[in-house]
Amino acid sequence: MQNPVLHENILPFEIVFHPSWWFKHTGITFDEDFFYHPLKRIESEKKMEKELYDRFGSYGLGNDKDKNLPVIGAVHNAAGYIISEMLGCKVDYCEDSAPLVYPAFHEELKINTADIFKTHAFRKIENLSEKLKTKYGYLSGDINWGGILNIALDLQGEKVFLDFFEKPEETKNYFRGISQVIEKFTNHIKKETGTTSVSVNRIVKHFSKPVFLHSECSHTMISTEQYEEFLLPFDIEWSKLSRPFGIHYCGSDPHRYAEAFQKIPHLDFLDVGWGGDIKELRKCLPDTFLNIRLSPVELNSYNDEELATIITSRVIDSDNPGLTGVCCINIDDKVDIQKILVIFKTVEELRKKYLKK
Repeated sequence: MQNPVLHENILPFEIVFHPSWWFKHTGITFDEDFFYHPLKRIESEKKMEKELYDRFGSYGLGNDKDKNLPVIGAVHNAAGYIISEMLGCKVDYCEDSAPLVYPAFHEELKINTADIFKTHAFRKIENLSEKLKTKYGYLSGDINWGGILNIALDLQGEKVFLDFFEKPEETKNYFRGISQVIEKFTNHIKKETGTTSVSVNRIVKHFSKPVFLHSECSHTMISTEQYEEFLLPFDIEWSKLSRPFGIHYCGSDPHRYAEAFQKIPHLDFLDVGWGGDIKELRKCLPDTFLNIRLSPVELNSYNDEELATIITSRVIDSDNPGLTGVCCINIDDKVDIQKILVIFKTVEELRKKYLKK
């Protein structure tokens, strides 16, 4: 069975390099101008496309190498920071890493949803957008918006875990406030560009409809019972309102949530963190697109044959090439480029094999 919102190709795949890779191999720096200076925004994304085309053009990467695209967010990176900054966190912009968010350690469980578009952080986006739109007439791309618990951790620090027990109702209202900020922000971005989550995982570009992808990186730190009580209600709501709806889970234990995820009416897409039990997830989520994430940290520890075998076995475990993708995110400057080629070649061979069938 093939996913009706995918293009004709089965088994889509994507790679995303860590800023350290871009800095070392191309000289691109990730200072504040990279994110907010209109000219550098255009030049940086175009240079990234050109670099990808020169190295991996035969696999379909870098198709926009000759275009000046008014991209408002870093769609070749993977970092959630903007909403945390809008809500009061300090953010440092570094030459060879993603924006570094410092916990705000707010004392009160309160979110001011009224003034988010008046913050200095948002005004930087607004200024960038106005200048790009004036010159090009339209905007593209989006900005990684993180997720409810991710943002709560940025704002509260580890205190948020105590609040589950000590202030459950206040915590639920607090999460509701964060969700409202997310909705306001993503609705604004989608109205301007048409998408919200390419910057969360580029593989959503392979869908014919824009995926709303909720980042749940921090859910590996809580119990499934806490998820069901405090956070599942938001996933259920968003799955009804924003389809295709997806969850980004980069931890090693997404299978722990398999039965809980079954309670989401429309889970169209699931980012499956490295180490996740693909068979268990497929058993519980037969109609969900499972995006298999490879570990960039472990790539160099395998020889080519071992890596190809790992990819093949996990695709087979997914048991439906029409509802399966492969990606490797945040590949740093230490990874052997040969390993990237093995990923591409293996997925290409698997695709041809399935198409013949």
